[in-house]
Formats: sequence, C-alpha cells, structure tokens
Amino acid sequence: MFEWSDTDLIMRDTVREFIDKEIRPQLDVLETGELSPYPLARKLFSEFGLDVLAAEAVKTMLDKERANLEAAASEHRSDEGASQSRPSHLESGTEKRSSGGLGGLGPQAPMAAVLISELAGVSLGLLSAVGVSLGLGAATIMSRGTLAQKERWLPKLMTLEKIAAWAITEPDSGSDAFGGMKTTVKRDGDDYILNGQKTFITNGPYADVLVVYAKLDDGSSDRRNRPVLPFVLDAGMPGLVQGKPFKKMGIMSSPTGELFFDSIRLTPDRLLGETEQHTSGDGRDSARANFAAERLGVALMSLGIINECHRLCVDYAKTRTLWGKNIGQFQLIQLKLAKMEVARINVQNMVFQTLEKAQAGRVPSLAEASAIKLYSSEAATDVAMDAVQLFGGNGYMAEYRVEQLARDAKSLMIYAGSNEVQVTHIAKGLLAG
Repeated sequence: MFEWSDTDLIMRDTVREFIDKEIRPQLDVLETGELSPYPLARKLFSEFGLDVLAAEAVKTMLDKERANLEAAASEHRSDEGASQSRPSHLESGTEKRSSGGLGGLGPQAPMAAVLISELAGVSLGLLSAVGVSLGLGAATIMSRGTLAQKERWLPKLMTLEKIAAWAITEPDSGSDAFGGMKTTVKRDGDDYILNGQKTFITNGPYADVLVVYAKLDDGSSDRRNRPVLPFVLDAGMPGLVQGKPFKKMGIMSSPTGELFFDSIRLTPDRLLGETEQHTSGDGRDSARANFAAERLGVALMSLGIINECHRLCVDYAKTRTLWGKNIGQFQLIQLKLAKMEVARINVQNMVFQTLEKAQAGRVPSLAEASAIKLYSSEAATDVAMDAVQLFGGNGYMAEYRVEQLARDAKSLMIYAGSNEVQVTHIAKGLLAG
C-alpha cells in the first residue's frame, strides 16, 4: 500500500516552513496583483535547489538526445531518401512521451506531489502560474520539439528564468476547444501567418514564451476538423499583443489574460517538431495528453485545499466558543468535520493510487483522469464552502483564509475543462470498453 514516506514528510515540513516564512506574509499583496508570483516562485526554486536540479536534468536530457541523433545519423548516412533530408526530424518521433503530469517523474513523483499540494492550500494562483509554465508550456516543447527547439527554449523555462503560457482556449470555443477554434495559420511560402485570439490564458499577460495552438487554413470545407498545429512564440514579436490581467473570482495571484495575433509571421522553426506530420500525431493529440496531466494535477490541488480547510476548521472548532462550549462539541459541527475527513481520505487515496501508477511507469487514461478531476474538485469545493459555514460570519471575511480557499476551490470545477465535460469523457471511456 502506498503512503507518504519519511522523506516525503520531511519535504512537507520543509516546504511548510518556507511557505510560513515567505508566502503567507505576502498573501494579501499576491491576491491583489500588487506582487508578482514569479519572483516568489524563483525564490522557492532557489531555496530548494530545484533550479540547479532542473538545469542539470535538461543538460543531461539534451546531451543524451544529441548523442542518439548523432548515432542515428551515422547509422543511416549511407541511406538515401527524403527522410534523411532533415536529420533534425529524426528526433520528433522515435519515442512518444506523455506531456507533463507525474508520469515522467518516477521516484520523484511523491515529492513533487507534496510540494504541489502544500502550495495549493496557501496560494493556488502562485502554483497555477508555475504549473502551467512547466507542466504545460515547457512540457509540450519537451514532448514535441526538435532537439534545436528544446535547446532554444527549455534551459531557461525549466529553471523559471523565463515563464511560459499554453494557449488553446478562445472566446467562442470554451469546452469545444478544437471544433470551435478560430485562430488560424496559413502557409505563406515556407512560413506561416498567424491570426486570431485566445482567452483565459494563465501567464498570458507576462509570459516570455507562448505555446499557441492554431488551425491550419488548408482550404478544406470541413473547418471543424482542419489540422491543429502547435507553435512557439516569443514575447515582443510583431503582431503579438498580450492583454492585461483579468480580475477574477479566485486564484487571483495567477495572472490570466487574452492574447491577440495580428498577421504574425512564423518561420518553420517555430512549428513544434518542424513538421505538420508529427509522429506523435496532430496537435489535438498533444493537447489531450496535457489534458490528462492537468486533470491529475487538479487532484493534488484539491488535496491541498482540503488539507488546509481541514486544519483551519479543526483549530477553529477547538477554540471558538458559543454558549459556554467550544463549537467542536456540537454535533452539526462534528458532522462537517467528519465529512471533511472523509473527503480528505478519498482524495488522498486517489492521489496515492496515481503516484503508485506513476512509479510503475503507468499513466491513467483520459477517462480515469477525468473521473479523478471530477470527484476531487467537487470534494474540495464542498469542503471549502463547509469551512466558510463553520466559521460563520468570520468565514465570509477575507481576514479568515477560508474565504480565499472557497473562491480558489471553485475554480477547480472549471479549470482543466469544466466538470460537465469530464462527465462526457468518463462516459465515453466506459462505453468504449
């Protein structure tokens, strides 16, 4: 049976010390947007040596891939044909990997899970900003990019020196992300011309690197099913406008905004994989792999929120008095605490099951990830709303953190695909069997 190891618990306590010292005192200015989340995230990486570890891991990966390419090129040098005309393309298909998530972390997955859940219970916005940059932006480049593209963008992204955005959602598409996509690229000689708009993009206002999905305007009459291609843009490119941060109900320390593309010229080296016929499939396949990773991440975020609500409510029930008793002695309060404990155990068990699979090299299917996301996000929202109720009038005040947790928890029912869409994915997975 999987459980937190002594090392995981030491990591948890160390992370909590950092959070108490560096993040909790800054929560108010983080929530108003007065303080950017990125310097705090970089300080966290530096404090735990994650920046150094990331730099070493990227270098090792790139060195290994470069050696593999050189060996493959040497082995096939005598061959003739179009497949040898661009050796850099050898990289883009020999090994299909999952984009993001815990599947590639193996033994380090539990420690990463501890870090994620602890941050989520204090500043879900800060966590989202970092998680999207690494788990979606950088991970997509890692899974689909050529060696040259990885060398170009990954070293600074993986150490948080630069921040990435991952842009699919559009104003008129919502849950119909691919079918309703209106952002297009059109071939212009060897280049592409990008036009369109994205919205609700985490890190969008300040991202240095942007992974953008667009439909290829190939003239086909079936607009819904035109190929989807992922490109990498850099901030400051002519024709790119990064909108100001939105004002949001929750996760307010995560900058979220719109992106506008006005006839942006993209050279072929900005198309991930540098080919429209990527061996890992259409851009839809890349995004779907990320969808599964995102949804598993929601379980970790939910666990963090549940743990924090649970802690705050138990402490409050022991100290808040009414009619000469602490409120923990009242059965209705006990019922709320008991339900929180059941939710905590259930979501933690889902996380444990996912971590156990990750260590065995197995990644849950999209349907399984959707089921985990659906349950955990609803559980976190229910727990957070019960926490507000347990605190009474105090719970409605921003001074008491359960108010923030309730706003943040609600986002998890929409984040990474609305829960209504999760139902569809779960049902499709069941009916396909």
